[in-house]
Amino acid sequence: MADQFKVACVQTNSTPDVGENIAAVSQLIRDAANAGADFIITPENVLQIEPDKEKQKAAAQTEDSHVGLAAFRALAAETGVWLMAGSLSVRLDGVDGDDRMANRSYLIAPDGQIAASYDKIHMFDVQIGDGQTYRESHSFRPGANAVLADLPWGKLGMTVCYDLRFPHLHRSLAKAGASFLTVPAAFTEKTGEAHWHVLLRARAIETGCFVFACAQTGTHAAGRRTYGHSLIIAPWGEVLADAGQDVGFVMAEIDPAKVDEARGMVPALTHDRDFTLAKVEVAAAAE
Repeated sequence: MADQFKVACVQTNSTPDVGENIAAVSQLIRDAANAGADFIITPENVLQIEPDKEKQKAAAQTEDSHVGLAAFRALAAETGVWLMAGSLSVRLDGVDGDDRMANRSYLIAPDGQIAASYDKIHMFDVQIGDGQTYRESHSFRPGANAVLADLPWGKLGMTVCYDLRFPHLHRSLAKAGASFLTVPAAFTEKTGEAHWHVLLRARAIETGCFVFACAQTGTHAAGRRTYGHSLIIAPWGEVLADAGQDVGFVMAEIDPAKVDEARGMVPALTHDRDFTLAKVEVAAAAE
């Protein structure tokens, strides 16, 4: 495992305009690279938050022709950093009339080559009382594979946003060798205020991993509001950086040795035990 490195989480307020978003995030990536970042991560839906689902589908492109992916690959090669496109809407070949897209995260190497990609597994189908209903599965086809990727500093487990609420995914990635977890997100303001910090710190503590969570922030088209607070969290649960609610980036120095240190103190990943979920019969109260 290599020495320490610097990670940057970019925080955006994406619009429906793909070209506008490419320009905005490209400048932030260059700024983070100039500040010394070795690994730069961007949020979920980084190149488009479009409330009209038909317009969103119309703007989606296949991986081979995706203008946004090409821009990220060019940026990685230009800056010489490891770069993550938090997630892009990717058009898939329809199967049995299924024309849904993939919500796909890309890890891009410093030479501009795609090192790994991950399709978000858990779909955000909820009604949370903020005046909006979310049915991600109507537009996106859920992924089926967890992804572990190699970085120069250790192994990376890739997740996206709502995946955060499923600890078994992150635990499985950690047990498979992940030292770092990425959680690009577009958390709603309501759920973020209640759950964002505590869930991310819990995933770090449970797995003994560093967690890099890059988020959308502010008010988007049609009044959608996201929470912001991109976080970099150490394996013991300390928050190393918090972006607040402004567009920009935060950065922290990462010491991979802290992973073994945390797991050495609480080796919970090695303490699994099989168990049976017993059915408890409750006796009726005597009359």
